[in-house]
Amino acid sequence: MITASHNPPIYNGYKIYDEHGCQLVPELADEVIQQVNAVDDIFSIAIEAEATLREKGMIVSIGAEVDRAYIDQVKNIQLNPNLLKQNITIAFSPLHGTASTIAPTLFQVCGYKNVYFVEHQMIPDPNFTSVASPNPEEKEAFHDVIELGQKVSADLLVVTDPDADRVGLAVKHHGEYVMLNGNQTAAILLYYLLTQLRIQNRLPKNGVVINTIVSSDLAQVIAKDFGLKTESTLTGFKFIGHRIEDLAKTDQAFIFGYEESYGYLVQDFVRDKDAFQAIVLACEAASYFKHFDKTLVDVLHEIYEKYGYYHESLVNLVLEGKAGQERIQRIMESLRQHPFKELSSVPVSVTEDYLIGQRVDEEGITPITLPTSNVLKYVLKDGSWVALRPSGTEPKLKIYVSAIGPNHETSLEKCETIKKQVLDRIATVA
Repeated sequence: MITASHNPPIYNGYKIYDEHGCQLVPELADEVIQQVNAVDDIFSIAIEAEATLREKGMIVSIGAEVDRAYIDQVKNIQLNPNLLKQNITIAFSPLHGTASTIAPTLFQVCGYKNVYFVEHQMIPDPNFTSVASPNPEEKEAFHDVIELGQKVSADLLVVTDPDADRVGLAVKHHGEYVMLNGNQTAAILLYYLLTQLRIQNRLPKNGVVINTIVSSDLAQVIAKDFGLKTESTLTGFKFIGHRIEDLAKTDQAFIFGYEESYGYLVQDFVRDKDAFQAIVLACEAASYFKHFDKTLVDVLHEIYEKYGYYHESLVNLVLEGKAGQERIQRIMESLRQHPFKELSSVPVSVTEDYLIGQRVDEEGITPITLPTSNVLKYVLKDGSWVALRPSGTEPKLKIYVSAIGPNHETSLEKCETIKKQVLDRIATVA
């Protein structure tokens, strides 16, 4: 798949999937790179006419039957398919991307009557002319859908990124649109999913939820309350997809996968994050709770009251060029040599270094069994944490912060304090 996804055009690239529909994990990607590096002259590569390659079956056009089969699978994600869904109004934008081909049909077959589309963004546009940022993680991506939502009094705004694997939500709450971040959406979706499965006596005892090491622990706490195990992988949904394949060979059941960067998976007929699966679950949850006069924001606050107030923040420290890359490495090395002892006046109880595969806590040193990756994570005694990793696709140092508190104000204040202390420390590295 050739795509810039939600990234700026200068980071255009391609994704390769394995026979299970999962993006290539590092060892498989290395095999591809070996083939690339073995080519001395790209103009010497043998080529054939398109017609010949089609005759050989090496180029195949996917027809409408694949779309129909996929939509049939996605609509079966519904937990309450007979729910009266005319009670909610939805505004949707694919941000000029691929979701425009599937979304209208999917909304229709799932029974949503009051759906409005940002028409000028339903048109494919490789330049994303009407979008400041084609990334549902950014508030700018919601500009036009908010305008439409205000006109039609939409309860829920739904935005997908250009290759339709990420989805962002904004909820009308007390007359204003409140954007949900990826961790909040994951918590709501999982809570609704598990609650309904329990009501319907369909909750497996051997269920597994999979997240990444930089995702919020809130959904993990929810999963535990429902008797489910949570496993964490490295950042990148390919690792979640690969783990699902492992689970398929056991008696354990995959229940839900998520990462903080707006990626979710409900059922494993897909092995990558899937915006459409998340859309079906989110819209049904919004309709279900509206029957009880609740918005998804109300539900989020109920989750906080029950499981604790979690506040997350992501800082993207842009350091371009060779000098920037070298500084990122110096920052990571400085933190390795001189790790944090405390943050926000709370002692660090666990230090995890995924590059050397080592976890250090009060009981000693234990190995980390995940593949090596240049990630540092510091877990505080109260469960709050901070993680740092260089981006794999952009010239950025990504800093993830998760803070826990007895109320919203405390968790927010703690998050900001941790973030400031980390950035102040980074500023001392030349």
